[in-house]
Amino acid sequence: MNLVLMGLPGAGKGTQAEKIVQKYGIPHISTGDMFRAAIKGETELGLQAKSFMDKGELVPDEVTIGIVRERLSESDCEKGFLLDGFPRTVPQAEALENILSELNKTMDYVINIDVDQEILMERLTGRRICKSCGATYHLVFNPPAKEGVCDRCGGELYQRADDNEETVKNRLDVNIKQTKPLLGFYESKGYLRNIDGQQEIGKVFSDIDVLLGDLSK
Repeated sequence: MNLVLMGLPGAGKGTQAEKIVQKYGIPHISTGDMFRAAIKGETELGLQAKSFMDKGELVPDEVTIGIVRERLSESDCEKGFLLDGFPRTVPQAEALENILSELNKTMDYVINIDVDQEILMERLTGRRICKSCGATYHLVFNPPAKEGVCDRCGGELYQRADDNEETVKNRLDVNIKQTKPLLGFYESKGYLRNIDGQQEIGKVFSDIDVLLGDLSK
C-alpha cells in the first residue's frame, strides 16, 4: 500500500503514523529522515541538500524530489510506504506522480487527519513543560496535580514560546494556506480520504484501519 499522510500540527499525525507502520509493516518515510539518511550516506543529492541546509536555505524542489525518488526505489518500499511531510506543494505532488509511474507504482490513498482549527489551538497551546526535569503536561488532556508544579520533581512548569496563542495561530494559518491546494489536487485525483481526528486516538486508528483493510485483502 502506497500512502501519503497529511494533517495540520496537533492533528495526531505522528501517533497514527506509528500505528499504521506497526500494523502494516511499511516504512514511515518523513522528509527529515530522508534528508538525514542521504546526508549521512554522502550521496550526491544528500551533499547538495546539506549545502543548502548549512546556509539556512530551503532545499530546492529538484533536490528534494531526487532524494524522494532514491528513497522510494529502495527494497523496503517494495510492499508500500507511508510518506509524511512530502509532498508539500502541488508541483511536488505532480513530481511524486511521475516518480510512482517510473517505479510502476500507484498511489492508493492520501489520508488527511482532519481536526477543527479551534481544537488544534487548544491542543497546541495547552502544553506545559517542567523547567527542571523536562516532563510534559497538558492543561486539558494531562494536567499536573497542582497547577504550575511538576508532579515528578516539583519543578516549575512553563509554556514554550512557540506554544503561545499568537505563534500557534500563525503556524496553523500558514499550514492551512499551504495544504489547501494540495488537498484539492488529491481530491480531484480521487485519492483523498478525510479521517475525523477529533475522536479518541484508538477510534481514529480504527477508521484508518477499516480504510486500509480493503488494500490488504
